[in-house]
Amino acid sequence: MSLLTIGTFARASRLSPKALRLYDELGLLRPARVDPVSGYRLYEPAQLERARLVAWLRRLGMPLARIKEVCDLPGPEAAAAVAEYWRQVEAETATRRDLASFLVAHLSGKDAAMTSPLTIRFAVRTDRGLVRETNQDRAYASQRVLAVADGYGSGAAGAAASEAAIEALRTLDATVPAGDLLNVMSEAGRRAGTAVRDLMSADPEPDGGTTLTALLWSGSQLGLVHIGDSRAYLLRDDELFQITHDHTVVQQMVDEGKLTADEVATHPQRMLLLHALGTREPDVRLHDVRAGDRYLLCSDGLHRVLSDDTLRSVLSSIADPDAAVGHLVELANQEGGPDNVSCVIADIETS
Repeated sequence: MSLLTIGTFARASRLSPKALRLYDELGLLRPARVDPVSGYRLYEPAQLERARLVAWLRRLGMPLARIKEVCDLPGPEAAAAVAEYWRQVEAETATRRDLASFLVAHLSGKDAAMTSPLTIRFAVRTDRGLVRETNQDRAYASQRVLAVADGYGSGAAGAAASEAAIEALRTLDATVPAGDLLNVMSEAGRRAGTAVRDLMSADPEPDGGTTLTALLWSGSQLGLVHIGDSRAYLLRDDELFQITHDHTVVQQMVDEGKLTADEVATHPQRMLLLHALGTREPDVRLHDVRAGDRYLLCSDGLHRVLSDDTLRSVLSSIADPDAAVGHLVELANQEGGPDNVSCVIADIETS
């Protein structure tokens, strides 16, 4: 079979000769032969499939180093790698969309137009449950920071990890201008992740980690930082919305259409995390608030035991935050208390 010149191969693959030379230098798409006299690169027709795959992945915006990894994988594994890359792109796009919305509001003077100052009223509760020997959850609430961290691992590793995450957020107990909120939350997520990584690296046999879901109050907005399967909910106009996305194996299967939401509760891998604090950057979002909003942060010891309908009923019927968190913990224990349970409730009110 005759070889194709770089020009012919470029036209067939819809890649420029310049791109082909770059991919050769990077080891991404080596020519079949280089003419020793002219130096012309020559390609086999069978290489067109790889070249077209490279072109498609470049159109997705995938970095060259990652394209090389995908191209070297078998078909099913390459498909999974592309799907994972696109999930990351969508997550990053959502974060940028939130940033764009925030900047539009901020630059248009939306914050200055607010005439009724808002305040926050909160309550926090954490409980060992009825089965676990220790409580590896940590929950924290103040006038600025609301957080739940669900530690996991053998011995005291999980408790140490969740404690380190919460401690990293305590420094945020100061007034944060709305314009700085996103940057502050991003830095807080990185700092908490570093604290947990440093803690685990000091252990000769690290076997632990933690989730983290936290809100930072600016007085007009809430900044959300989230990773793992602890959750944040918003009760608004008597409707309950989950405002975090679980980083779990089963949630990924639901996203891919391999599992229905109804099948999650009985799936054997329902508690297996994809991401935890320190393994990647947490999701960071901004949320506009209204007077009358009620937020719930909780570990999976609550939301895996109580249905969304039960959560909504409690949140909408018990006005006092302290009474509401107490009742939620009580209900979880009435259902067997299979895990540690922690929750924070925060009400947005007109001052």
